[in-house]
Amino acid sequence: MADENDYAHWQDVTTRWNDNDQYGHLNNVVHHSIMDTVVNRWLIETGCLDPHGGDTAGLVKQVHCEYVAQAGFPDVVSVGLRVGELGNTSVRFEVGMYRSDGELFFTGHFVHAFVDRASEETVPIEGERRAKLEGLQLS
Repeated sequence: MADENDYAHWQDVTTRWNDNDQYGHLNNVVHHSIMDTVVNRWLIETGCLDPHGGDTAGLVKQVHCEYVAQAGFPDVVSVGLRVGELGNTSVRFEVGMYRSDGELFFTGHFVHAFVDRASEETVPIEGERRAKLEGLQLS
């Protein structure tokens, strides 16, 4: 069962009819899409990323996932989000996905590097962005 203390931020995502594969459960690419959506929504809503006009962009450098149970349509997925590691230019976001019945069905993480939009060179995570990312870390 989901423990609210395992993650610093929670967001619900509703599955869609076309998310299921031939076997009747979420296709593996959907898990990645949900993870990417939750992280980027958090970044945009907190002002850590402006995907249209910002000087920096966030690029995914590494992805890891573990499928521990099945989920599918129709379901509302509760996604927990936290920062596992915060470096100078990159951050490791960690997620846990839970079905409506509270069962964990997926855990994963990805490393997100912040880069200068024009040069694609990494940039330091500083100031307000760093403070907000630190707020996603658990003690």
